[in-house]
Amino acid sequence: MAVEDSSTPAGRRRGPLAKLAVGLAAGLLVAGGLVVTRPWEQQTRCAAVVEHPDWSVARRWDEALLDAVRRALPNPPVHARNLFHTSVAMWDAWAAYDPTAKGYVADEKDHAGDVASARDEAISYAAYRVLASRYIKSVGGDESLSEFADVMDSLCYPIANTTTEGDSPAAVGNRIAAAVLAYGRTDGANESGGYANPAYKPVNPPLVVAKSGASLVDPNRWQPLQLEHMISQNGIPVTNGVQQAIGSHWGHVAGFGLPDGGSDGTPIDPGPPPHLGDHATDQAYKDQAVEVIRDSGALDAASGATMDVSPGARGANDLGSNDGTGHPMNPVTGKPYETDVVNAGDFYRVMAEFWADGPKSETPPGHWNVLANLASDELAPNLRIGGTGPSVGRLEWDVKLYFALNGSVHDAAIAAWGLKGRYDSVRPISMIRYMAGLGQSSDPSGPAYNREGLPLVPGLIEVVTKRSSAPGQRHAALASHVGEIAIKAWAGNPKDPKTETSGARWILGVDWVPYQQPTFVTPAFQGYASGHSTFSRAAAEVMTGFTGSEYFPGGMSGYTIKAGSLKTEAGPSTDIRLEWATYYDAADQAGQSRLFGGIHIQADDFTGRVVGAQCGKAALALAQRYYAGQARS
Repeated sequence: MAVEDSSTPAGRRRGPLAKLAVGLAAGLLVAGGLVVTRPWEQQTRCAAVVEHPDWSVARRWDEALLDAVRRALPNPPVHARNLFHTSVAMWDAWAAYDPTAKGYVADEKDHAGDVASARDEAISYAAYRVLASRYIKSVGGDESLSEFADVMDSLCYPIANTTTEGDSPAAVGNRIAAAVLAYGRTDGANESGGYANPAYKPVNPPLVVAKSGASLVDPNRWQPLQLEHMISQNGIPVTNGVQQAIGSHWGHVAGFGLPDGGSDGTPIDPGPPPHLGDHATDQAYKDQAVEVIRDSGALDAASGATMDVSPGARGANDLGSNDGTGHPMNPVTGKPYETDVVNAGDFYRVMAEFWADGPKSETPPGHWNVLANLASDELAPNLRIGGTGPSVGRLEWDVKLYFALNGSVHDAAIAAWGLKGRYDSVRPISMIRYMAGLGQSSDPSGPAYNREGLPLVPGLIEVVTKRSSAPGQRHAALASHVGEIAIKAWAGNPKDPKTETSGARWILGVDWVPYQQPTFVTPAFQGYASGHSTFSRAAAEVMTGFTGSEYFPGGMSGYTIKAGSLKTEAGPSTDIRLEWATYYDAADQAGQSRLFGGIHIQADDFTGRVVGAQCGKAALALAQRYYAGQARS
């Protein structure tokens, strides 16, 4: 449930809500108590031309927020929280002019002669104040604040109007923003401390990626990486060469439709991931490491392998599995999906890169806002919430959708990062390098045996021998490493990623790296459960329930990745189309991509999907109660 501002009873129209800092002179940009001058602009100016006149004000603010996310350092739980709190501000402002709907943080009721105009204004002030406060100190903050102010200018709303008193729409929006910001200061995220968890210390020393092997105190616990040059996925240099864990306390953040996480900070706890050395799950740990190696080897476009990637051949999985064989027919057209046979190595590489951080680095929570906006555009103007009942206007659709969708991804962050903080689980790069350094665990009578080593798989994981490394043999390049473990996997980053590919070849297991940029390698947080899988399934549940169909509009959606546009290495050799029949198919592909990218094991992915489904269903159900005014008395 929402936490009331302790100084303001629910439903009070005027009152001592926490006020935003006040800038009295024209040309002041007020954001979270800081005042930034914009002397080159007149705040009374109104833009003559408005881009995308078909967009609702809620859509404008969502798009501006996505731009800010793209500029900032990638931090999925923080961005999910900002998406949700901005959506709350917009929802509360919309609901203030609805006789039935309930606000989430600021539940007040106001009256206006022109409700549509009042809603636009109140929503804009509420969103602007929240966003300006949240992004003023972020990377790219100057540009983001300028964009936020430009949106206000285009709508003819002066940002110098900071009043919180009275019945004007601006005052309503400013009051709501103040309430949302006050709520955020006490929600457990440690916003004032930069969202850090000073109590967390990794048990394992950093893995120096440039060196062979991995030294682990506990092979089941997370290991930070040490890189000579560290750059975020959206290209922002990071000065500290050793990763600092992100969000290990996030399971204690106040959620939307989630139960309290308790002392462990796990609102949803399906139990731990598989552990090396554990009698019940040791084999699963090893098997899933082997699966990552096999997927890594499948990234070789030169192998010539092909596959049908159409919705007719892929998708329709049961929850928490990859057991689907596609959809026999497009339910909208009544025709089978056309086959789409492509190079398998190209497809897997495209999948890994596309889903890594969103097509424009808006992180997975933002990526699902992009998908939701595209779906909404295709459904318009026939917008029926739940797929039935009367058609609603775009503003009502957008405000309600963002409230539910971003409530779900916010909850997904809390649930997934709660498990990350609770179980502190290892990433594949540490698993594979560590076990390869120990040896092989399949043949006690053979060379390099260690019961915690990698399992032997002919053609995939082998011990280098004098015979296998003789000139012309498969391990010839590893002749100086007889007795060590070789794996056939993606061979690492090429010197010139614009023109070269590494493909799959026999390399030492202690040198394996995931299919990622060499300045990134693996995210700065634990593996279990996968954030991509949790976010994506949560969003897919909301999109399915909110639109009334699991299928994308028209029965199919997707993106085309142009030939030669990959970043990690050259490729793909032709245009590759990622296609999904349903929101669930897209969500599953997001989870699958992380295994091919070398970021997660299957337990991370499947658990994330199951947990995400719970988050999405609960968030949509709660949002619907707020729509109907039934959420609280």
